[in-house]
Amino acid sequence: MPSLGFPELIIILVIALVIFGPKKLPEIGKAMGSSIKEFKKATKDIVNSEDDAK
Repeated sequence: MPSLGFPELIIILVIALVIFGPKKLPEIGKAMGSSIKEFKKATKDIVNSEDDAK
């Protein structure tokens, strides 16, 4: 998959603004950030438990 450049990110942001509106975007960003944080934490826990098992 090719990497996204600056123009592509701008287009995605504009589409998100049109679909969700400016009031909803901060809430969506916060939810995505917390989801990524939980995913990283779970991944770290799995790696640590495998290291402890060895």
